[in-house]
Amino acid sequence: MSSGRPLHGFRDLYPAELAQRTWLFGRWREVVRRYGFVEYDGPPLEPVELYTQKSGAEIVEQLFDFTDKGGRHVALRPEMTPTFARLVGARANALRKPVRWFAIPQLFRYEKAQQGRLREHFQLNVDLVGEADVTADAELVACAIDLVRACGLTSADVRVRVSDRRILTAWLDAVGVPAAAHEVAYAVIDKLERQPAEVSREKLVAAGVPEAGVAAVLGAATATFEDVAARLAGGDAARVADDFRRYLGYVDALVGEPGWLRFDLSIVRGLAYYTGIVFELFDAQGKFRAVAGGGRYDRLLGAIGGQELPALGFGMGDVVLSLLLADRGKLGSEGTGLDFWVAAQGGDAASLPEVMRVSAALRARGHRVEYALREQSASKQLKAAAAAGARVAVLLPPATPSDATLPAGRATVRDLASGTEQQVTLADWLAQA
Repeated sequence: MSSGRPLHGFRDLYPAELAQRTWLFGRWREVVRRYGFVEYDGPPLEPVELYTQKSGAEIVEQLFDFTDKGGRHVALRPEMTPTFARLVGARANALRKPVRWFAIPQLFRYEKAQQGRLREHFQLNVDLVGEADVTADAELVACAIDLVRACGLTSADVRVRVSDRRILTAWLDAVGVPAAAHEVAYAVIDKLERQPAEVSREKLVAAGVPEAGVAAVLGAATATFEDVAARLAGGDAARVADDFRRYLGYVDALVGEPGWLRFDLSIVRGLAYYTGIVFELFDAQGKFRAVAGGGRYDRLLGAIGGQELPALGFGMGDVVLSLLLADRGKLGSEGTGLDFWVAAQGGDAASLPEVMRVSAALRARGHRVEYALREQSASKQLKAAAAAGARVAVLLPPATPSDATLPAGRATVRDLASGTEQQVTLADWLAQA
């Protein structure tokens, strides 16, 4: 028997909550379209192999997977990037470059549900394919910043922590971390904020990292870009540092205000396929999980889609961002109220055809309109109009002329917020409504 609740980690969205999500999706679509991105979609069910190609066999433990009636091992999509790579790979030669696509898929992961992390959520995915220069990286992070700005957030609410996988690798070499210990160092750096320092130290020492390298890795989060660039000066990695410096300048030009970006080597992005600049958007007050994250993944399209193309992208989930917006008093709503409530003064059944005709005329002009579906007094109709959130009530004369307080062809239009009203010629008013 049903408990009256959704499955653990899933959500019921009543009209008020759905109106908030609709508002958020509207902000998302508005901003990414300004950047020239166009919307796409793919199937919510894919072969499991599509995800193991990208993330390894261990991801199966996080999937809602099953064997379908055709004997195929399939899963509800846990992420959109593999589908994106497959779609682009199938038509790579015909697509205009750079490809600028976005999607807002519903995603499913079988994992422990907790604040900011559910077993289903919607996520804005923004991807750009076909440009290898850091100009594309700057474009992408500027888009992410504009997305949160469009929701009313500022750099006091959200910070962008940014790094570069190539710089991190070269820096590990420079501080004395052996190449064989890089993977361990990545994992330690990725968990600096969540793992006790002594545990991190033990892992690095066990991997053969000398004391100077251990100290550097444990302090990676505090290293400034200029400090890191100085370590890389004169070597092949100096060009990567120069590219990153250009990237910072481009972001400044696009964003137009300081304070959004912070260089942070601890932003590793645990997914192994990232190859260059990576970033995450964080709640500046530290109350919530990351708001968004992404970066450059130049090898993924070749591995999944069969076409070697430079690519980068990010994801922004609706759960954490909604929590953050609600916390800051910035979560908007698409609005569920009505534009008009049409009523007849007499409230009798004989008046209903005229009420319907006026309602249909207003709806044909794009307005949200409701009326009473049964006989009701005028006072009850007006109470219903207020309860429905109608802005304006349109009061028509009754069908029985002897009961009319208005002449035929006239109507009273009442602003329900202020209570002010005016009598109008109905045909003229409808033509302008």
